[in-house]
Amino acid sequence: MNAIAPNTFVTYARGLDLPTLVDVFTEARCPVRTAGESNGWSWVTHDATALSGRAVMDLARDITGFRYAERFGGPDRVETVFLASTPACECPHGQNYAIPHCDEHPFNFSHSRGGFNKTYFNVGRRRESRRSGDLLVRELLDAGIVGRETPAYDADPSFNADGAVTIRIITDRFGLPAVT
Repeated sequence: MNAIAPNTFVTYARGLDLPTLVDVFTEARCPVRTAGESNGWSWVTHDATALSGRAVMDLARDITGFRYAERFGGPDRVETVFLASTPACECPHGQNYAIPHCDEHPFNFSHSRGGFNKTYFNVGRRRESRRSGDLLVRELLDAGIVGRETPAYDADPSFNADGAVTIRIITDRFGLPAVT
């Protein structure tokens, strides 16, 4: 995943301005490493070696729901995309898409709205086929990353091993700005 610095969690939020997003993560004791605003998205990054990935991913989900609705002007007003450049969970239970991962290894991608993770999965090395949610299925099928026919993987088993193709699909789909 070369679109994000190694050992980084990034949360993109649409529907929140940058000061509000930074405040929410600071209040939750998730110190922000960098932050920015572009393309209608506010974003914050965190040092993945210093925080629980589960806590950051859960907060990215929670700020889209009823718990924060009064503060942000109503439910379903905020949408988030969470990306983690940490290794996908290798724990035995972390190989299944609907089973919670360990705290150190959140899913590499999560899209949330209305207080729920609408789509989530790990990226690279064919992990996208173990996903929850239908968002991005067409794009992943077209790229040959999931589905019965995956010609790119058949031709080159190392294709998308680092998840870079999947991250590009995600960033293109949502129009996510680059983070620093």
